[in-house]
Amino acid sequence: MMMNVRTTLVHLLLAVGIVAVIGPFAYMVLTSLTTDNYSLPSPQKLMTDTKTISNFTQAWGKNHFQLYFRNSLVVTGCTMLFSLTLSSCMAYAFARFEFPGKEKLFRLFIFTLFVPAIINIIPQFTILRSLRLVDSYSGLILLYVGSGLVGSTFFLRGFFERIPRELEESIVIDGGGRFTIFRSIYIPLSLPALGTLAIFSFQGTWDEFVVALTVMKSEAHRTLPIALQMFRGQYVSFYGLFFAASIIALVPTIAIFLVFQKQFVRANLSDGSLKT
Repeated sequence: MMMNVRTTLVHLLLAVGIVAVIGPFAYMVLTSLTTDNYSLPSPQKLMTDTKTISNFTQAWGKNHFQLYFRNSLVVTGCTMLFSLTLSSCMAYAFARFEFPGKEKLFRLFIFTLFVPAIINIIPQFTILRSLRLVDSYSGLILLYVGSGLVGSTFFLRGFFERIPRELEESIVIDGGGRFTIFRSIYIPLSLPALGTLAIFSFQGTWDEFVVALTVMKSEAHRTLPIALQMFRGQYVSFYGLFFAASIIALVPTIAIFLVFQKQFVRANLSDGSLKT
């Protein structure tokens, strides 16, 4: 009897949690499909009002929204690619190479994680200005990759260290080098970790606002988070239109999660790879 009561309470708590998480998103979606843009509709009106996708077509065509969407795709895609490539190479070096001062250097890397990112904006901007990379995608990508490189390296290093060294013997016997081992063993067996980092890297870059606002000066170079803030200021009372723009901005993040979700939940492929 007590077990049944406890199970019922757990299910009720889960149901409440689901409603709390999905409820606001469902309200935003339904509001974006209504024709009345000048007020937040009541739940009853949301269910009975006529639905339309006109808000999405209008939002896509207003205020150069398509341009800012494309800018964010380019910046986020390049950041994710460079971040995964560099962090995996650095993690492999820290996990399997032996060189003087390795642990001290790695501890120094980890120490930088304790420095608040907002403190680095002024020196970062000064460096970009000296390199003439202000208001350029190269400068913005450089800051994004550098800010997430240490955390990604720390995460992948722990994953690489779990891979048995015995797996490298077959490649060494065939005359393969370090790069062959890295490409043939560590990358395939680390797909769950790489998929996780890909999701986090894309989401963190896609939603970033402060650094993009500081570095990008030209209107044509703005990214989507800046465009959404301007969109909200101009169409603050057009709730359906603003919610439609917000949902469009969410689509790439959801798509990335759907693409990498299998790797996100996948078990370590090295488990059971060695026979005992």
